[in-house]
Amino acid sequence: MQQEESIQQSHHKKKFVLPKGHFLFTSESVSAGHPDKLCDFISDSVLDACLEQDPNSKVACESACKNSLVMVFGEITTHAQVPYETIVREAIKQVGYDNISKGLDYRNASVIVSLDQQSQEINQAVVGSKHEDEIGAGDQGLMIGYASDETPELMPLTHHLCNRLISRLQECRESEICPWMRPDAKVQVTVEYKREDSSFYPVRIHNVLISQQHDEKITHSEIEAELHKHVLKHVLPQKYVDEQTQYHLNPSKAFTVGGPYGDAGLTGRKIIVDTYGGWGGHGGGAFSGKDPTKVDRSAAYAARWVAKSLVASKLCKRVMIQVAYGIGISEPLSICVNSYGTQAEGLDDDDLSEIVQNHFDLRPGVIIRELKLRRPIYAKTASGGHFGRNEPEFTWEQPKNINLAAWKAHKAEQQQQNQ
Repeated sequence: MQQEESIQQSHHKKKFVLPKGHFLFTSESVSAGHPDKLCDFISDSVLDACLEQDPNSKVACESACKNSLVMVFGEITTHAQVPYETIVREAIKQVGYDNISKGLDYRNASVIVSLDQQSQEINQAVVGSKHEDEIGAGDQGLMIGYASDETPELMPLTHHLCNRLISRLQECRESEICPWMRPDAKVQVTVEYKREDSSFYPVRIHNVLISQQHDEKITHSEIEAELHKHVLKHVLPQKYVDEQTQYHLNPSKAFTVGGPYGDAGLTGRKIIVDTYGGWGGHGGGAFSGKDPTKVDRSAAYAARWVAKSLVASKLCKRVMIQVAYGIGISEPLSICVNSYGTQAEGLDDDDLSEIVQNHFDLRPGVIIRELKLRRPIYAKTASGGHFGRNEPEFTWEQPKNINLAAWKAHKAEQQQQNQ
């Protein structure tokens, strides 16, 4: 019996035996109709409604949903006159929940609004009578930015493919290419990578998983065929697909019950989906429903901007940026640069850190001004990822040009002056 168990365990372990120096990494994403993402979209729709009338609105808006109940709660200080219930219902409608059979109906949902003003103590610490560039961070915390040269968007391939799959699923549903689709969906992509010295690169797609909510009329075999034809063939780069690539399409077989009827939703529960799919780390703070004085959001966008700028300027192949803040304090409390040993020849992480501090002012007020974050742009970020998208509103995706030669000349001049 023990020998038999040993053989079974050994067989199980061989399932993921890869060539030496290869490894698997997985990322996931979810659609706008996933209950948590629905809540993110509602919260960001409320934020946009406030910023549209009052760009200086202070918003910390959370949402929760279950069955036909939707609750919006938090703290908002604004001069805007916002019909919150109308905003909530319109957001539900935009996501596609227009019939209770799908999991929610915007027309007859019960909407509860519980919003207070922001604490005066917080407002005094953050804004007070300070110049805009000197406003303090809205809270303490640490934020992460990440970039990698494995895709043109300088995003990890695993997560980039997840976001593209979600985008294509939404396109197929909204344009009725696949009229059987309902709003709720999840995807997952596993890529096989090969290590090479201090860096690595994607070799092939190991497996893809899609769970797409559907109506009762379509069969499982039809779903598999439609997902292959209308989604996978449109998204997966053929150079990474081979005969061993595995597909798990609606593995639960039936997925008619979805949305808030299937699971409760809450703002801020998909922070890895929102960022880098598990690469680079995460500070723990969510984005949606927060105005840009909340560094959970604005500093995370700035950290991505910094990371993407370093990789786009070919100063490294892959990099993680960490910044930390304290409530009411404008200057970051720390900045960390980790290029994982992929820095350009003649540079090290100390040099990259100095370059970052010379080229980027990471005070919250300056971040808000340079990235134009007081605009009503946030509902668009709530689904499909906050990073790696070439949208005109996503200013943090436009890398800053870093002149390495000028930096080296400036550094040499400083060294001469210090001698």
